[in-house]
Amino acid sequence: MAETDANKPTARKDKVKPPEPKTVAEAKKRERVPNYWQLTDDEVLLRSPEPEDDYKTSDSWRVFRIMGEFVDGFDNLATITQGVSLFGSARTPEDDEMYIAAQETGRLLAEAGFEVITGGGPGIMEAGNRGAFEAGKVSVGCNIELPFEQMPNPYQTKSLSFKYFFVRKTMFIKYSNAYIIFPGGFGTMDELFEALTLIQTKKIRNFPVVLFGSQYWQGLLQWITSTMLHEGYIGEEDLKLIHLTDSPLEAVNFIIKTCQQGPNGETGSGEES
Repeated sequence: MAETDANKPTARKDKVKPPEPKTVAEAKKRERVPNYWQLTDDEVLLRSPEPEDDYKTSDSWRVFRIMGEFVDGFDNLATITQGVSLFGSARTPEDDEMYIAAQETGRLLAEAGFEVITGGGPGIMEAGNRGAFEAGKVSVGCNIELPFEQMPNPYQTKSLSFKYFFVRKTMFIKYSNAYIIFPGGFGTMDELFEALTLIQTKKIRNFPVVLFGSQYWQGLLQWITSTMLHEGYIGEEDLKLIHLTDSPLEAVNFIIKTCQQGPNGETGSGEES
């Protein structure tokens, strides 16, 4: 994104952070304060047009940048044929048991011949990349531009940077044979439920979706069963789309077994042909 007065980085100063705005009007006023917020391409694309917007900065022209980002992603990931994506919180510290488990999972996946793909950031993403990287195998990071800069982790053999979340999410789906979802927040839930939706609606072929950490996920799974299923919003077969485990080895073996049982016996792909 071209640097403008609105998004130019400035040196950090020790000062009290202003309180969060309480209304939309206050938020819009705050955004006009120089250097308060780093404007992202996603925000520009998804906001409603304003009367003073010039045609050449409109969504019609922005399509070319989006197209370029797709082309760049496809070109750089064209050799990834056995990808498995790991998702989870960026806030997980290095000494956390989930970080250690994700690192081990990344290593086992890499040694089994899979290319490990993550969001390229810290926490669980770093752990998954690290496991594959230290095993001497392919470790892919699909990084994203955020309002407050997220540094790519150093354990990537192939590092991409995306401006648009939806382009990045397409890359995860297209180049993955499976998802392993570790404990995380809203972003992790977004990836989980997008995959389940695409599989349920047969937009993509069924590939393994593994939830790691039974204690973390049990509340959500109980609610899905007692509320979603009970009210008839999903069917019994939809529950079979999720595999729950606490073992890196079991997670990897489940993926190997499920992929080998794909159409015509070949290893499956996340992309619908």
